[in-house]
Amino acid sequence: MKVVTVGAHGKIARRLTTRLVAGGHEVTGVIRSQDQVADLEADGASAVVLDIETASSTELEPHVRGADAVVFAAGAGGKGGPERKTQVDRDGALKLADAASVAGVRRYLLVSSTGLEAVVDGATPDDVDPGFVDYLRAKLAAEDALRSRPELDLTVVRPGMLTDDEGTGRVTLTRSTVERASVPRADVAAVLAALLQAPGTAGETLELVSGDVPVEEAVAALA
Repeated sequence: MKVVTVGAHGKIARRLTTRLVAGGHEVTGVIRSQDQVADLEADGASAVVLDIETASSTELEPHVRGADAVVFAAGAGGKGGPERKTQVDRDGALKLADAASVAGVRRYLLVSSTGLEAVVDGATPDDVDPGFVDYLRAKLAAEDALRSRPELDLTVVRPGMLTDDEGTGRVTLTRSTVERASVPRADVAAVLAALLQAPGTAGETLELVSGDVPVEEAVAALA
């Protein structure tokens, strides 16, 4: 496969890149800084320097054309206010969708987050940091907007609390809402790689935390 990843210097995306490259796939990573190029090239990817906050979908489209799939793994995280989270987590995802649509790329994986039910219909949970509430709202808006795009074969992955622990290769991957729990970034990357090769998961919104089921089995059960 040829895969284009936006947010390619992030911790999940870099783990995904090395996994895909090791499997013989071709990865192009979209990053915001020239300083990140060497890391991506060391991972085996081709790097495209293009800031998703300020670039247009028209600028992004030539780099998506010819791909078999795109992955949106960017996230503002704790940086900046609600405006930046909207620009990155919602608008960035939509720019990639626009570029993919024009380029004729159907397969789209969106890395989202568990906990989105807490902000549905504008709700403000009492026990969540305001900055994280903004992040959840932007992710929810991205999900809702992308689901309205019938030209995309969309799979949404909602990981739990992310850790840098060594991956176990075993997860809980479900259509149901999960209890708040953690998952290593390495296992998130493994699930994304498996989903890219499971087109039958298009249309699914999947919550992901650590568990007992091997990744390949968990994905196959939902495909």
